[in-house]
This record gives sequence, structure tokens and C-alpha cells, in this order.
Amino acid sequence: MRSRRPHDPDARFDWRQLRRLWGVTRPYRPRLWLGVAASGVAALLGVAFPVIVGDLFNTAFGVQVDGGLGGILQGAEGPAAVSGAAVSGAAVSGAATPAALNQIGLVLLAVFLVQAAFNFVRVYQLGYVGEAVVADLRKQLFGHLLGLSLHFFERRKTGEITSRLTSDIATVQAAVSQAVAQFINQGVSLIGGVVVLFVISPQLTLVMLAILPAVIIATAIFGRRLRRISTAFQDEVAAANANAEEAVVGIRIVQSFTAEPHEAARYGAAIDTAFGSAVRRARVRAFFIPTVILAMFSGIGVVLWYGGQQALAGTLAPGTLITFLLLTVIVAGSIGTFTGLYSQIQEAIGASKRIFELLDTHTDLPEPAQPRAWRDVRGEVRIEGVRFRYGDRGDAWVLDGVDLHAAPGEVVALVGPSGAGKTTLVTLIPRFFDPQEGRVLVDGIDVRELTTRALRSHVGIVPQESLLFSGTIRDNVRYARPGASHEDVVAAAVAANADAFVREFPDGYDTLVGERGVTLSGGQRQRIAIARALLKDPRVLILDEATSSLDSESEALVQSALERLMRGRTTLVIAHRLSTVVGADRIMVLDRGRVVQSGDHRALLASGGLYRDLYETQFRSAHQPA
Repeated sequence: MRSRRPHDPDARFDWRQLRRLWGVTRPYRPRLWLGVAASGVAALLGVAFPVIVGDLFNTAFGVQVDGGLGGILQGAEGPAAVSGAAVSGAAVSGAATPAALNQIGLVLLAVFLVQAAFNFVRVYQLGYVGEAVVADLRKQLFGHLLGLSLHFFERRKTGEITSRLTSDIATVQAAVSQAVAQFINQGVSLIGGVVVLFVISPQLTLVMLAILPAVIIATAIFGRRLRRISTAFQDEVAAANANAEEAVVGIRIVQSFTAEPHEAARYGAAIDTAFGSAVRRARVRAFFIPTVILAMFSGIGVVLWYGGQQALAGTLAPGTLITFLLLTVIVAGSIGTFTGLYSQIQEAIGASKRIFELLDTHTDLPEPAQPRAWRDVRGEVRIEGVRFRYGDRGDAWVLDGVDLHAAPGEVVALVGPSGAGKTTLVTLIPRFFDPQEGRVLVDGIDVRELTTRALRSHVGIVPQESLLFSGTIRDNVRYARPGASHEDVVAAAVAANADAFVREFPDGYDTLVGERGVTLSGGQRQRIAIARALLKDPRVLILDEATSSLDSESEALVQSALERLMRGRTTLVIAHRLSTVVGADRIMVLDRGRVVQSGDHRALLASGGLYRDLYETQFRSAHQPA
């Protein structure tokens, strides 16, 4: 998580970020503008409502205002507009007729119906835009994440990434689908209301507007603090989600170590931290919102008192006073809504900033500007003078001047103690990382000159712990080639010694394997992974401890399947059990990032050194009495 500087630029209103967020709506601008227009019309009709109500009130009590329905806006203020008799309760009811009341009532009903229609258009169109923007952002962000290197995922927690895909994007959705509509609606209501108020009574309007500076200052002070706290809260929730994700994924380990209280406490501590930020945010809002409400209602109270004085003096019709009060409430509500919109937009800017930070993260494995074509794939692998280290794990070289050559169809085994660099070496072939020095070639082509898609389409990997995806057995085998027929899937499973156990399940190849393949045994998962690799039919095959975690029976079945898989392919085998690689064409012994020995099994035993030490140690362990 990023540390915050004392003067965090996030505290300022980031117009650049807001413009970038606005740019996401480009494909849906016609719908957006339609929704904005509908919002504006609905707001104007809302401003017309108080005018009609005031006219209805004046008509009901027989108060004559020049111009009928529009008379409130035409010379409504002054002695000439309203007679003293009208205000003092003189018998002026004869001016009111049922027909006039009915006419105004019908106009009011028509305004409500038309406003409802425009509100429907507003809510639907802007809601559509909000959902569409969220869907596009999620797809774009997820697609971008899949293209980043392994180094990125090693530094980020899974829960943090999923939080960006869920909660942050949901925050952006609220801003797009609601804040835009509210901004336009309340903006029109505010401007239209103030204009009508000035026409009715400039003096009253100035009294009402005197509270605006206090509201603006409160918004500026509280809004900046609210932005900082909201950003911290979202970061802390993401961290809590990351902890929960780790515990759920590793639930077997958690339960086997009876670490449930520890994980619950760890998650609880993260949630408590987020709760602390949420409480601070609630406290800021608790000060902010009542402050604005107090200022607005104080203004309304002053307007009511001052307007009442004018009505008693006969300079303002009672209906016109009601119109003014209703418009004042609308204007006050608009100002209050703007303060809430400010905090909502600030939160959306913070969320979008984290989303765009991920979208702006570039892979450290750039694609070549002019990629080489890889035709007539033979599977020759050559590693020349490679030096590699993980920058965030210190300066020590994990690989230090390694050379390797595997001819097409040759089996090369990599052995050595833990931490010797075996797995790191093979991950350079499909270009999961790039070496700092030296180069990796396939069929004489530097892997950096090929697109990663072209390179990896000819490289198959069977790791020690094969990951299966939630879905059916057929889906997992077909993952290597989505267009493969059922017959191809079965053929691959037969070759991988998997068909027999698959057919024992009631649903056969339609059996659900569960998340990460938890419903299958380790040997079954490994054979499904081998079937997947067989269906891919790669020219270069990497076996990384593919049998080390299996029991003897499963190992025999998997080893038999691996022998079929290795036929005719260039294969690099990593193994701790040296008995599994005695038949390799060549064995390379690594120690502390260097190749210290190379040759076949017999030659290495004869020459002594690290290989013979490792072999004899394993041989003695295997033959010790139980």
C-alpha cells in the first residue's frame, strides 16, 4: 500500500482525473446527453411547480395578481400588485372560480406527468450508461491484468486486485449513473430557482443567498478531508479483502494448522482498521451535513420571517410568498445535494485513480515492435550466458552465467539443491521473466523477438501442483485447445492415464472439479494436467517436479503418462528424486545459480562431485529400514 505524504495531492480536486473518467463514457455519449437533457427538463418542470402552487393559492383566496398564472413573475412585489384588502382578508373571494381552480389543477397534473416521463428517460438512460461503463472498465481492467508479467502479481495481493475490480469500479458506477444526473438536475434547479426568486423579490433573494459563502467554505474544508479519509478507507478494505482471499484459498492449510483464530484475528484487525477510517468519515460527514443543513434552514427561517413581514405590509401576495418559500427549499436542497455530490465525486476520483493506476501499469516484458515469424518449429532451446536476479529480493544473482543447450527431441534434466535456480531457469524459456544479461533462444530466435503468444503456444508446462479451474473435467482438458472435439479430449485423457478414473464418476467428463480441482486427488489432478498438455501438443515441454508430491501408485501412473507426453518433444525436467531422471539424455547439476556438472547419469556418478553426493544421499534414505 502506498504511503501518504503529509501534503497529499489526492486531497486536491483532480480535474485531470475527472476528465479521464469522463472519457470512459465516450461510446455512450448519445445516451448520456439524452439523459442529461431529460434531467434538465425535469428540473425546469420542478421549478415551475412552486409557481403553479402559488398561483393556485392566490386564485383560491381571490388574490388578484396581474397576468394570471404568470403574474407572480410580473410585478408581484409592490403595493400596486396586491390590494390591502386582499391581504387583510377583505371579501375578495368573488375573484376565484371553480373553473380557474380546475384549470390550474389540470396544469399541475400535466406538469407532474410530463416530469415523470422525463425522469423515466433520465433514470433509464443514465443507469444504462453507468452499467455499460462499469462493464467496459471491468473487462478492460481484467484483460489488461492478464497481460501483465508474473513480477506484477508477485508484488500484489489477489484480494487487492479483486477489490479494484469490484468495490472501486462500483464507486465509479455510482458517480457516472447518479452523480451526473444529480449534478445537472440540481444545477438547473439551483439556477432556475434563483432566477425566478430574483424576479419575485430581489431583496428576499439576496437574504437567502447570503448563506452561500458559509456553505462553500464548509464544502471546501470538509470535502478535502473526506476525500483523504475515503481513499484510506478503500485501501484498507482492499487490504482486508486480500487477507480474506489468502485464507479462503488456503483453507486446508489454515484448518490443518488450526490457524482459524489467527486468520480471524488478522482479518478482524484489518477490518477494525478500515472501521476506524469509516468512523472518521462518518464523523466528518456528521459535522459537515448538519452544518450545511443549519445554514440552509437558518436562511429559510430568515426568508420566512422577512417575507411574512412583507405579506403583512401588503407588498407581497400570500401565494407569492408560498412560491418563494418553496423555491427557497428547492434552492437549499440543490445546494445541500451539491455538497453530497462533491464528496461522492471525490470518492469516485479516488477510486478511478487506483483503477487507472493499474491500467497505466505496463508489463516489464514488452512485445517486439516487429516480431519475428516462428515457422518450422523444431523445439531447440539454447540459453547463453544468462544472469538473472529478482530485483525486490536483493542483489544476489539467482542465475549467474548459465549456459544450456537442448536439441530438438532431447530430454535434459535439471537437478540440484533447493534454491539452486532450477525453476527460475525454466521460467525464462516461456518468457515469464527476462534475464538481466545473456539471452534465451528457441530454434535460434531470441525469445524477445517473438510475441509471447506465439512463443508460449509451443511451450507446455506441467508443474508440481497443477491448478485446475472450477468447471468440468472436459473444460479443464480442453483449456489447452478450446475448439477440441470430445474425441480429442478423450484421446488425451487416455494417453494421460486419466480416462479410467474419469469414467468411474457418475457424470464422467462432465464431473465438476470444484475450485482449484479440490474434489480430485493429487494424482488425478496431475493426470488431468498432463492430458491438458497433451492436447496442447507443445514442441517444448517443461516438467517442474511433476511427480514429487505423489504416492507410489499415483507416481507410477503419472510417470507412465509423462513418458508418452515426452515422446518427440524437447523436454526439460526438474526433479529432486534423481531416480526419475536417470534415463535423461543429459543431466545438468546447478548449485547457487551456476552449472557445476553436466553429463549423463553414469558419467556423473563416475566423476563424483555434487551429483553423486545427492544420489547417494537419496539412495541411502530410500534403503534405510523403516
